[in-house]
Amino acid sequence: MRILVLGSGAREHAIITALLRESPGHAITAAPGNAGIAADVPVVPLDANDPAAVTAYAVEHAMDLVVIGPEAPLVAGVADALRERGIPVFGPSQAAAALEGSKTFAKRIMHEAGVPTGRAVRAGTLAEAEAALDEFGAPYVVKADGLAAGKGVLVTEDRAAAIDHTVFWLEHGSVLIEEFLDGQEISLFLLSDGVTVRPLSPAQDYKRLGNNDAGPNTGGMGAYSPLPWLDAEFGSEQAFIGEIIETVALPTIAQLAREGTPFVGLLYCGLILTKDGIRVIEFNARFGDPETQVVLPRLVTPLSELLLAASTGGLAALPWPEFSSEVAVTVVLASENYPGTPATGREITGLAEASVVGGVTIAHAATALQGDALVSTGGRVLSVVAVGADFAEARARAYEALGHVTLAGSQFRTDIAARVA
Repeated sequence: MRILVLGSGAREHAIITALLRESPGHAITAAPGNAGIAADVPVVPLDANDPAAVTAYAVEHAMDLVVIGPEAPLVAGVADALRERGIPVFGPSQAAAALEGSKTFAKRIMHEAGVPTGRAVRAGTLAEAEAALDEFGAPYVVKADGLAAGKGVLVTEDRAAAIDHTVFWLEHGSVLIEEFLDGQEISLFLLSDGVTVRPLSPAQDYKRLGNNDAGPNTGGMGAYSPLPWLDAEFGSEQAFIGEIIETVALPTIAQLAREGTPFVGLLYCGLILTKDGIRVIEFNARFGDPETQVVLPRLVTPLSELLLAASTGGLAALPWPEFSSEVAVTVVLASENYPGTPATGREITGLAEASVVGGVTIAHAATALQGDALVSTGGRVLSVVAVGADFAEARARAYEALGHVTLAGSQFRTDIAARVA
């Protein structure tokens, strides 16, 4: 297949790695990509957020499938432009992508569909926000209503900090004040063709910067898959997934279809297991990062088959995807000062040594070549991914590989998947 993958992060690198693993014969192009992606497939300097430019390129090069990685092109309507020209595209329309682009929209869809979620109040002024904060009480949960690159959520016991976060994001639009939900968090990806859904294996990510979930929220500092503790809670992973399909995914997909905005692509369900049962924290409209980096290495079913079926209305003909019994762990290497303004342009070394550790692959997130030197270009720089027979082995491999990588001032968590090892 001729496949165009849009994006420049570790998620896109993981998608490309999975496609190449199933068939080296795929002709894959990435736009705009990064240094690590460019070492694997051709990259083109295409603006992934420009519907006309992406569509023109896909038509000119007779792409069989376009896979949209990040959220920004979805919200910009890139999928719509491609579909108008009859090009199969994995990613929802601009209207359906509002499920991620607007948390207010997502909460309304959940309410209409009867999906279990926490209470929330949309606030457009500081006075409205303060009233909602006082109504729900501490811990305070404040979320930017629109896209915020993983930095729009604050959970804090400090009311003053909640107010400061609210004031900042009110300058960019409205905010959501939500009730705090306590419990284990779960990420579940579901492929949708607008009617049918097919699940991938669940994962858990680590949103806080520091060990023991200390520090500010980030885009994600690591993840692991599968979740062995689901067996104790639900009897089996399959039983858990079945419950989410029936109570969350299918009602949401059906509601969007009723509203004339069918959802075609990846429905990311951010879930939490509370004492009162499963609740939805948020929806995203694309593969999550860093969970993709641990879910796809375990996938046995060809990824291209799943993506194309979702894009062309054919999921009903496919069984649930199959996964390896191996486990996967990823640890994110981040730049100094992330998630604030990261230090960039610093040289990265040791990747060749890291890559020869058994079961390890490196997904590049924010890298570029300056001459012969590989340098960092953003906050989350690399995802070190390791598979193993069990979590102890996978963790040991990931951290052994990280020990070979040098980046001045870099930071990473040392407790990823420790709770399940």
